[in-house]
Amino acid sequence: MRCTNKNEKTIPRERRSTYRREISRRRKQRRLIIQFVSLLVVLVLLLCGLGYEFLLKSHEIDLVRAYDKTDTAFGLTNISFDGDFSSSFASDLCVAPEEDVVLPDLFVDAVSAAIFSEADHQTVYAKAVHERRYPASLTKIMTCLVALKNGNLDQMITVGEECKDIDIGSSVCEIQPGDVLSLRELLLGLMINSGNDAAMTIAQNVGGTVENFVAMMNEEAAALGAVNTHFMNPHGLQDENHYTTVYDMYLIFHEALKNDDFRDIISHHSYYASFSTTAGEERNITWESTNHYFINEAVPPKDVEVVGGKTGTTSEAGACLVLLSKNKYGNPYVTIIMKEPDKESLYQEMNQLLGKINEK
Repeated sequence: MRCTNKNEKTIPRERRSTYRREISRRRKQRRLIIQFVSLLVVLVLLLCGLGYEFLLKSHEIDLVRAYDKTDTAFGLTNISFDGDFSSSFASDLCVAPEEDVVLPDLFVDAVSAAIFSEADHQTVYAKAVHERRYPASLTKIMTCLVALKNGNLDQMITVGEECKDIDIGSSVCEIQPGDVLSLRELLLGLMINSGNDAAMTIAQNVGGTVENFVAMMNEEAAALGAVNTHFMNPHGLQDENHYTTVYDMYLIFHEALKNDDFRDIISHHSYYASFSTTAGEERNITWESTNHYFINEAVPPKDVEVVGGKTGTTSEAGACLVLLSKNKYGNPYVTIIMKEPDKESLYQEMNQLLGKINEK
């Protein structure tokens, strides 16, 4: 008779029991992992949704224009406008298409030009309005706008050494370190006489530093949808990274025109500035407009009133001009020319644009 071990048959049963327990344990682990991953996915989706809603509502991103889906909003770090946001344009803005808008019998040699009707929000004429141009002293429209939004017009400002940090021979108001003027007076010198010294003084005192003020200018441009604009200084002296477009200049000028003080400032043909120095000396300067329509060196077409605007000229930018005018019916128009070869042709061709506003 064969002898057997009584435990011989029980060993396989124990192994099977251990195996079943191991399988059960692994199944529980998988269920826990699946539940954890599912919960993690839900949390990620929820956070993405909240983040998207925050971006849309953020005051840092103002989707007011999208003529170029690839443009980057300068002044906001690494934020780009992607998608078709045409419906998000402000209702009172003129929208300029990518292609030129032509008018019969209107042929201008300027590199970029436009007519915008503020009354019915129409782009009447547009030539290369989305192409980058150097703005020269048209920059000061933004300088004035940022100062009006962030400064106190009655604040008395002592001019510092920053007023000298400009190119020799460039346009100045002839203010000097130690002069004491109000912000309002500095803005008049900025816009009437196109003073680069005034621009630097305003930037230093409103922004805390010139660099910070320029950052404020770029933030304002991005907020207005002027996404093809980038400023490097508050005056417009040449820098290859300092540029804008005709349409972006329209957006900036349009915003500035909402301010009563801005409209008053640009309407001055001249200004007699009387102020003192820190030493108690009295100084008096008369600032004459650089706008030829305001100093009888150019005459607009019949029944056209030039309300105000800003000039700009450098060798790289050419001759530039932004105007607010009214036609014979009192309807306002913004006309812009950038990169004319000289001032004579600038005003000749501006008159061609102004001649068209009475036909509308």
